[in-house]
Amino acid sequence: MLREFNLLFIKERRKELGKTLQEMADSLEMKNASTYMKYENGEYSFKAVHLPVLAKQLECNLSNFFIKNFAKTAK
Repeated sequence: MLREFNLLFIKERRKELGKTLQEMADSLEMKNASTYMKYENGEYSFKAVHLPVLAKQLECNLSNFFIKNFAKTAK
């Protein structure tokens, strides 16, 4: 089973919780909000070490970050 990273969930959940880009950047030890925004917009890829911190900040489970894509079977 393939899993796609759900950047839309991350952005929407951050907004839902009222967290700023700078707050997220600080929690992930990034230089500034614009750096974090590049991750959230998919210009950079989140690293595995970022995921537990993101989950804590966004009050969710790691599994929320992934969309399940089931491979279609040939008939």
